[in-house]
Amino acid sequence: MTRNAPVDVPDRHAPGGPPRKRHWWRWILASVLVLAVLVLLGGALALRFWASAAPLALPGGRAAAPAGPVDGAWAAAAGSVAGFRVRESALGMSGDVTGRTDAVTGTIVISGGQVTAAVFRIGLTSITIAGKTQPQFTQSLDTNQRPSATITLARPVILPPAFTSGATITVRATGRLTLRRTTRPVTVMISARRDGTALQAAGSIPITFSRWGITEPTSYGIVGSLASHGTAEFLLLLHREAGAGRGAGP
Repeated sequence: MTRNAPVDVPDRHAPGGPPRKRHWWRWILASVLVLAVLVLLGGALALRFWASAAPLALPGGRAAAPAGPVDGAWAAAAGSVAGFRVRESALGMSGDVTGRTDAVTGTIVISGGQVTAAVFRIGLTSITIAGKTQPQFTQSLDTNQRPSATITLARPVILPPAFTSGATITVRATGRLTLRRTTRPVTVMISARRDGTALQAAGSIPITFSRWGITEPTSYGIVGSLASHGTAEFLLLLHREAGAGRGAGP
């Protein structure tokens, strides 16, 4: 048998041989671009989903039958919540950023089928987004110098007769919102009902930030942005003040 003669293989790295094509830099560049897209997409998804909460509204389920008189002073109790909702966008997607706080105090007065007075204070320093405080919103609201917001009823609100018997009602109220030491008139849409010996009220207030000197958090940068307006929301669980009689003051 005759063995096959060895075949000479040209040395591609030998001097004078054909140059080796180097595409490694293209792969690195492509990888960096893909990584950047994934990071931006992940940031957009986070902005879209991590901070959203359902709008504040009356509790679900049937309320208990009304008990006791309606007239008198009613104070915000445990379970009352206030917050905000702002539309944000990132990379073509949009969603809501929502903040919440249970630092809500205040009183309403009902007399002769009308809400004759109301004032509530919301502690802004305790607002959290997805359960955490956010420095960028603290800076925008300037809570270090102006730690609270106040909403005051500007004129009496007539309550439909069905409210006394336990029906859920919706009314429009005119108020004054003090925020960042600036007071502006606002319109408040409120849904309310009686629940046993308590009252429940939920509502919202449209807010244009420039009216109160609120600026967009700078940390959103070029990836995301917030709208120039938002909504203040609240859910009030009210209990009759002890010893409050007909036409009592706050």
